[in-house]
Amino acid sequence: MARMRHIFVLLYHLLLRRIFLLSVLLLSGCASYYGQLASGQLSLLQSRQSIDTLIGDPGQDAELRQRLALLLKARAFASSNLGLPDNASYRQYADIQRSYVVWNVFATPEFSVEPLQHCFPIAGCVAYRGYFHQSAARATAAELSLTGLDTLVAGVDAYSTLGWFADPVLSSMLRRNDEQLAALVFHELAHQRLYLPGDTAFNESYASFVEQEGLREWQALRGLPPPRAERERAYRQLVELVLATRERLRVLYASGQPEAIMRTNKQAEFMRLRQAYHRLRERDWKGQGYFDHWINQPLNNATLLPFGLYDGWTPAFARLFEQSGRNWPEFHAAVEKLAQLTDSERNRQLQALMTEQGQQTQTAGT
Repeated sequence: MARMRHIFVLLYHLLLRRIFLLSVLLLSGCASYYGQLASGQLSLLQSRQSIDTLIGDPGQDAELRQRLALLLKARAFASSNLGLPDNASYRQYADIQRSYVVWNVFATPEFSVEPLQHCFPIAGCVAYRGYFHQSAARATAAELSLTGLDTLVAGVDAYSTLGWFADPVLSSMLRRNDEQLAALVFHELAHQRLYLPGDTAFNESYASFVEQEGLREWQALRGLPPPRAERERAYRQLVELVLATRERLRVLYASGQPEAIMRTNKQAEFMRLRQAYHRLRERDWKGQGYFDHWINQPLNNATLLPFGLYDGWTPAFARLFEQSGRNWPEFHAAVEKLAQLTDSERNRQLQALMTEQGQQTQTAGT
């Protein structure tokens, strides 16, 4: 029975590839959203080069060869130590000659912190739409803004095709330092290890935990200090501020007040967020403006979305890892069991893990 299921998956994989290539032929010449996705992905696939070949070519840039060689070691570590897929992903390199590979467009109603959902084959429903061209993303955001929606355009330096294709290391990813680059590969391979269609918060929090813990273990193996705890702690504090702001906005939008009053109070909440951020920066971060670029942009409901979507359950997965004896196969198996639950039961168990993790943190701090 397991063998028959394996054959079905292989057949479906081959069928998906043919559908993808057909969509490129039919759609890449038009303005279709799916057309730009297909042509953009095909362009990436066509620009891939073997990392082993690049490393062995003395004519290539020495720094590039050195960084790619280290990345291959991190890639091997991900499979041997973290239980992540041992496949063809991140064994090739693609120079995309731009800062980001895609730009995601987030949108919310003016008086809501809930994202507009977009549903796709395979990936399920997500809280954004991705574009391979920044101009297309900004044009879409402008159109949505004209309808009264809050929008955000966010550049992304990497993404996962969830194992359907051999994802390459992109030149946009090399803007990160070596630690961050390894962490990113761990994150994207986690998506290939497990992806639950329709639950962005679950998927991203799981991958974020694998990224963070995986990096700690990778650094320890190399005899290097752990990632800078100060910045990670600062980021968690920022997340807490943003989530608190989102919750106050949620209450405001449900209050039934006249729109003019809600609009004024909405801006007051964003001012409150900025003030709290600056207090943190001066009091706890010793003047380090870790996230000044983010806080200084125009803030709206959409700018708050990635925090709730990408980080909400990370402490729950940290607790689950401890419960699994810090054993990666047991941890992944426990996550798979969570993924099989109904949405309500999964969220209930994740919330219980969050509570336990909070209690453990308080105990450790006393």
